Amino acid sequence: MPNTPSSQAPLRLGIAGLGTVGVGVIKIIQRKANLLAQRTGRPVVISAVSARSRDKDRGVTISGYAWEDDPVALALRDDVDLFVELMGGSDGPAKAATEAALAAGKDVVTANKAMLAHHGQMLAEKAEAKGAALRFEAAVAGGIPVIKALTEGLAGNRIERIAGVMNGTCNYILTRMENEGLSYDEVFEAAKALGYLEADPTLDVGGIDAGHKLALLAAIGFGTQVDFDNMVLEGIERITIEDIRHAADMGYRIKLLGVAQMTGRGLEQRMTPCLVPALSPLGQLENATNMCVLEGDEVGQIVLRGAGAGEGPTASAVMSDVLDIARGIRVPTFGVPVAALEKSTPAVAATPAPYYLRMSLLDKPGALAKIAAALGDAGVSIDRMRQYGQDANPEIAPVLIVTDATSRASLDAALDGMKATGVLATDPVAIRIENL
Repeated sequence: MPNTPSSQAPLRLGIAGLGTVGVGVIKIIQRKANLLAQRTGRPVVISAVSARSRDKDRGVTISGYAWEDDPVALALRDDVDLFVELMGGSDGPAKAATEAALAAGKDVVTANKAMLAHHGQMLAEKAEAKGAALRFEAAVAGGIPVIKALTEGLAGNRIERIAGVMNGTCNYILTRMENEGLSYDEVFEAAKALGYLEADPTLDVGGIDAGHKLALLAAIGFGTQVDFDNMVLEGIERITIEDIRHAADMGYRIKLLGVAQMTGRGLEQRMTPCLVPALSPLGQLENATNMCVLEGDEVGQIVLRGAGAGEGPTASAVMSDVLDIARGIRVPTFGVPVAALEKSTPAVAATPAPYYLRMSLLDKPGALAKIAAALGDAGVSIDRMRQYGQDANPEIAPVLIVTDATSRASLDAALDGMKATGVLATDPVAIRIENL
């Protein structure tokens, strides 16, 4: 006899964290109760909630739910089957409550990429030891179902490369700089005023938030333990409107791009600004939208694009995990049993690529020749080079160089050689050109 919504006991949720995402989850459960029950064969209900303030007006009614000041107490309630962690933070209450829930054998759904990037292996081990599920679709790329794509849709593939734009705030800043001709500082302040930035802005603009997400995808895609500590990270703070204009002149746009791939030398993980072709799917990505590019040996390249943040999209991702658990679908945290997750060997990208270099030289005789010699000594050839514009300081000469394809090791040797010439006014900006 088929299951009907009344044929199984309700799945009872305890939600810790009633910010934007938590409120979005409550709205979905309150407004779509019948639809959720039809899709899972059982009611999905909220038993209790926890947050910093009980009396805050959140635009939803929570008076029908039990209240817990302590999220650990919430996780351990007898009337909570599934603990939904939406507080954030790599440690502190979020980690303590998640560990408590798993220790009690309860399933956990979280949107907390920082906690998983730093403690994912340990938490996955605790979940597996107790037969509990630990799901985190909402932790990566907002409403884009990229975790499900890797663990389920592409399960028959060997993943060859994962790439994408995974921080909407950075993409918003870069596209608005380009479209409106504004400086980084101007758009940064606008993003701050709109509430787009984390409390610690370096999590966004420094590439850390996006790096957390890429580390989780890499663990799933390549069957490795999460290794955020060995990721190459560089933010967008040094990108200028001039860089964006020069990139556009060459047919490129600048994106904070994450790339992960397994090679014979080990696992490459980098989250850095890159130039991508303006007419490519990544190049056409605007504002706060995210995009994930997955390459499998059987399926080829898959492109997933959608809202990377916000109440509705992220709550939608939370609910996809909740409904899977309500249906009885059990998938290992990172796609395979934790014992099968290998400790990766970190590797620096060795695939040759052209680089865009911007620098300011002291106006000295032979300065440009010394820079060219430093590149040549490192085995880096020049595709194009020109002096452009005029610096506010007449003793400074701005210079733009685009190299032929070269390894990062050779480029780093060239940059060290440039610094030894004594003709640099500031450290050069180096941006990899990716033809994805």
